[in-house]
Amino acid sequence: MKYNEIEVKIKSEYIKLDSLLKYAGVVETGGIGKEIILEERIKVNGELCTMRGKKIRPGDRVQIDEIQSEIVVK
Repeated sequence: MKYNEIEVKIKSEYIKLDSLLKYAGVVETGGIGKEIILEERIKVNGELCTMRGKKIRPGDRVQIDEIQSEIVVK
């Protein structure tokens, strides 16, 4: 599957997964982000992730299969 790559630069050591989805423009609200994480629709570095507070650091990749997108954190 070919993913559309969304590059996101962060200025801190990490960003929480639900905040990253909103920051990257993938979801409109944090509530929607929380929902899709809990519905097991997100992978972090290729592994299913259901922790909305998961710390995402530069170099991590977040895949969203249903919209064929991958967020790359720099």
